Amino acid sequence: MWKFMMKCFLLCTVLLFGVLIGMQKANSGIIEMKGYDDPSFRGALEIVETSNGEFEASVLGLEATSHDLKQKQQQLAEIKAFNLFSSMGKTIAEAVSNTFQKILQMIDTLFEKIMEGKSG
Repeated sequence: MWKFMMKCFLLCTVLLFGVLIGMQKANSGIIEMKGYDDPSFRGALEIVETSNGEFEASVLGLEATSHDLKQKQQQLAEIKAFNLFSSMGKTIAEAVSNTFQKILQMIDTLFEKIMEGKSG
């Protein structure tokens, strides 16, 4: 299972970078077709070093900063704090699982009694 998940993650990562590279290539193709550089056309992925040595990245024209990532991580933690449908789903799943376990135990007991009756 772990190998499968790693293969899927690796495949998705490769495909994501392939899409970004394709968008960058399309952008440079549009610039070449126009014959001049238009500042309104931005690259799909831009990484710029600032004067203080830090790097700023923008994906599809939207800046991605560590502050934004921390804020999104905090929002995700708040959302995961309580999700009514998730907790209901877990409760229902546990109930169904327990019910089927008891049914299988009863069937097993019944077969054992039948087998004991035939051998005796």
